[in-house]
Amino acid sequence: MQQISVVLACDLGGSSFRAALIAPHGAVLAESAAAGPALDDRLGHSEVAAEGWWALLLETVGDLARQQPGLFARVEAIAICGVTRTQIFLGNDGSELRPALTWKDARSDAVAAGLRERLGGHPEAGRINAFHPLARLAWLAEAEPENFRALARVLEPKDYLNFRLTGSQASDPVSMARLIACAETHDGVSALAAIGLSPAVIPPILEPCDAVEPVRTDLPAPFDRLAGIPVFCGCNDTWAAVAGLGALRAGYAYNISGTTEVLGVLGPKQAEAEGLITVDWRGLWHLGGPSQNGADTAAWLVELLGGSDGVGGTIERLLAGQRHPQPVIFLPYLQGERVPYWNPNLRGAFVGLGRRHGPTDLAYAVLEGVACLNRLVLERAEAALGSCVEEIRFGGGAAANPAWAQIKADLCGRHIVVGRAREPGLLGAAIIAWTGLGRFASLEAAQDALVEVAHRYEPDPARRPAYDALYALYRRSEEALAPISADLTALAQTSAALPGLANPETTP
Repeated sequence: MQQISVVLACDLGGSSFRAALIAPHGAVLAESAAAGPALDDRLGHSEVAAEGWWALLLETVGDLARQQPGLFARVEAIAICGVTRTQIFLGNDGSELRPALTWKDARSDAVAAGLRERLGGHPEAGRINAFHPLARLAWLAEAEPENFRALARVLEPKDYLNFRLTGSQASDPVSMARLIACAETHDGVSALAAIGLSPAVIPPILEPCDAVEPVRTDLPAPFDRLAGIPVFCGCNDTWAAVAGLGALRAGYAYNISGTTEVLGVLGPKQAEAEGLITVDWRGLWHLGGPSQNGADTAAWLVELLGGSDGVGGTIERLLAGQRHPQPVIFLPYLQGERVPYWNPNLRGAFVGLGRRHGPTDLAYAVLEGVACLNRLVLERAEAALGSCVEEIRFGGGAAANPAWAQIKADLCGRHIVVGRAREPGLLGAAIIAWTGLGRFASLEAAQDALVEVAHRYEPDPARRPAYDALYALYRRSEEALAPISADLTALAQTSAALPGLANPETTP
């Protein structure tokens, strides 16, 4: 009997790291996961040492090698996807100059405002905000000039792991889209040059299915057993998960609900919409992007209520309770917001609470609040593209919850389709690897062969009038409370005298 080959697929997430051995037909034959690394999160501050991701890669892949030594010996390639909007700063010797700034860090908010003015008519100026890599680099120049002067390269997390595996620095045009745009000149000046940087800080750019280099020969276990195996460039976690959902094609929409939410629509032509990210996804144009909320928002509620059945179990138990006739609105901006507002100073709120509301009402409000934000992004994307999608491919941890999938279907008015793959990011990484190896002629062919649909949720027309009314109230609540959010975050800087506040510098 011919022994089956596998690829090593890895997904570097916001709060965990996963690795799997995946067969050519898409089956996960072995999997390992580890939590972390722990982020250093404070008020507007979020960073982590990139070395922590390397340690998790060694841990999870080492676990696979112990679980399935024979299968591990048949690994043909490696592909890693990972969180984006996170910058790792390297010196000339490839060492990390300081901890990476994560997708949540908002310290460059004030710098971003000045940058927009300085860049004037540069096409990238309107996209500059606290989460933009150029704003992060400008903050580094201002706050840590020694590190800025020593800066040689900026990498994304998966690029850093590829570098540790191969010794070569590279990235892909999707993950580096914003910095690549900053290197383009307008009236003879690039946005990078405006802050004193050359395009050399951007690593060489490869396609996701291109090989970076083979695994080095001098690595610790278990990678000493994989020396010479090709490492493919990969892409960010969203791009890979969309491939794993079978939605990496024109006319499809996707929603990934992991630690945070990401929603987008793919079309054949470039389009722009307020607050949404437009990126060339290698022949497809993506319109949408990541938020700061999602399954982590549900986890916050469970912790607040003292749930003991885990996030999924507690939410299911809460939703099984009796709901009050008057709904509660939830604004899910617990950590500011990226798409579509790009405002680190937004804050969450429950609106309409009454004495007879209970945990069940709060659970529905949280799930519906996130779904309202999904609808807002979807409506803006469809309006810009001039067409509506028929279905949304849904993945991530929340996709295992039928109630949440149905709420999204009802609020967005679209079919919600859940894939059979429990971890679409891992399947997407495997699709990259198998396509790179030549097993499939294209990414679309790989999706056709490897992605299967598990469940479809149809919108209930009977719920549409109530949800339309709730969505309208949600939008009014956003508009009314945004100024109060700004005032509250400003108050946090001067509220040291408030009772019970031990150390305001560490308040998230």
